[in-house]
Amino acid sequence: MLGFFDQLVIAPVVLPAFLAPLIVLWMRFDRTAQRVFSIVGMLALVAISLTLMVRASSGVPEVYRLGAWEAPFGIVLVLDQLSALMLVLTSVLGLAIALYAIGSGWDKRGWHFHSLLQFQMMGINGAFLTGDAFNLFVFFEVLLIASYGLMIHAGGRDRLKAGVQYVVYNLAGSTLFLFALGTIYATTGTLNMADLAQKVAQMPVGEAALLRVGAALMILVFAVKGAIVPFQFWLPGTYSNAPGPVAALFAIMTKVGIYAIIRIYTLVFTPDSAVGSLAHDVLLPAAALTLIIGMVGIFGARDLGRLVAFSVIGSVGTMLLAFAQFTPEGTAAGLYYMVHSTLVAAALFLVADMVRERRAIGLKLIPQPVIAQNGLLAAMFFMAAIGMAGMPPLSGFLGKLMILHATFGQWWIWAAILITSLIAIVGFSRAGSTVFWKCYATPDSKDETPPRLGVEDASSPALAFVATGGLLAGLVAWTVFAGPATTYVQGMSSQLYNRENYISAVMDGAYQRAEEAAEAGAHPHGDDHDVQDSAYEPDHTVIDGH
Repeated sequence: MLGFFDQLVIAPVVLPAFLAPLIVLWMRFDRTAQRVFSIVGMLALVAISLTLMVRASSGVPEVYRLGAWEAPFGIVLVLDQLSALMLVLTSVLGLAIALYAIGSGWDKRGWHFHSLLQFQMMGINGAFLTGDAFNLFVFFEVLLIASYGLMIHAGGRDRLKAGVQYVVYNLAGSTLFLFALGTIYATTGTLNMADLAQKVAQMPVGEAALLRVGAALMILVFAVKGAIVPFQFWLPGTYSNAPGPVAALFAIMTKVGIYAIIRIYTLVFTPDSAVGSLAHDVLLPAAALTLIIGMVGIFGARDLGRLVAFSVIGSVGTMLLAFAQFTPEGTAAGLYYMVHSTLVAAALFLVADMVRERRAIGLKLIPQPVIAQNGLLAAMFFMAAIGMAGMPPLSGFLGKLMILHATFGQWWIWAAILITSLIAIVGFSRAGSTVFWKCYATPDSKDETPPRLGVEDASSPALAFVATGGLLAGLVAWTVFAGPATTYVQGMSSQLYNRENYISAVMDGAYQRAEEAAEAGAHPHGDDHDVQDSAYEPDHTVIDGH
């Protein structure tokens, strides 16, 4: 019988899954109740994820077996330090988005914002926790379906057009994901990640041609989800046209694809497996091109929303340069930078949204009359911009230093990071000076274009500033506590590359119970003795001594 704290592993999935239909069915016409339950749910997620992070700090992966079915037959959720960190990051971001949507009034401009937000949280959290490749696909679909609804929230021709493009592109990626899973299952007979890791490790190189096809297809799938070149085209139009809080929430969406790359290619398709260095060989040049295209896009953008969207692409390329090294040091640097880039990208999208609601022409980089709270918005933009560009003293600078140290000796990576950082500084400076400094005061005039309606519709503009400021405060905290944070991500990286602990945590329970059943003369799952016993037979070459 599992104790209360053991049940917490599934809570980040179950809680939003319960709240989302409750908000739709019971509070459909009561916006105040929707807001209260949404905020309470987000606060509960933050508390749960922090508790799980403390539990994961022991370094031993914790396994939750749904229905008490043993791996590899049953569905498992696995909590380790990486998944715990991503849960905390997601819950903090979700709370900030919910507060901003309420404060800015975005949740009043369409139907079911809070329920869709909860479904989105369910899908993201499930993707971070699952220990099964097929259920990774399932949770991908859950979060994508919710994101489709959030993307077109409040309607509009441009938003609908961008939403259709987003749907089509991601449906193509999902189809490719099924092909990849089918290929891998046909080769190995399993999709449980721990079991898959064992079978891939044992497969002879000469018999792994089909397996390499499946591994290559998985890279393409995660490249689509993570907006990695050459599959980044959907992101600028989608993110720049999405509602402000939705675009900020989407800052974690590309990280789901990056997370999947880290998980699959450090656990299953490792460089010493039959697949070899496929991931390194493909991802390293793709990361460099993603970085260059993203940062050059910042310089060339003529719209503040597209500028921020291109900065997300650039940040993906930066962290992927570290992850593609497939070394503990590179992975630790990438993880530190991942947290930073998520917080700073979300903050930039929220600042851009507040600017949009106060300017008559939206986010076009053209001088306009002074907007309300111009000084405060300028300060927030400046802080977030230097963080995204990687200037000192914020965590973007520290993260890039860690990446440079992890790639020491690879001069072209150093050149790419340093030159593109300079380009980003110039691009952000141009945009900030145009929007906040070159604005001008105008006398009362009948010809002046009236402001947009967003500010007047806002429920509590101060709350929107608090939510954005909270993300920037998180950025400062990640900088101030860079020492402990670096130690934490280094321990997390070591755990990722000590994959035997993950495998034994998931599979040892199955082996132990199978051996006990065999000694008792019983079979654990019915009459199909040959299939079950062979599937449960322990591979002592992998787990002995652990």
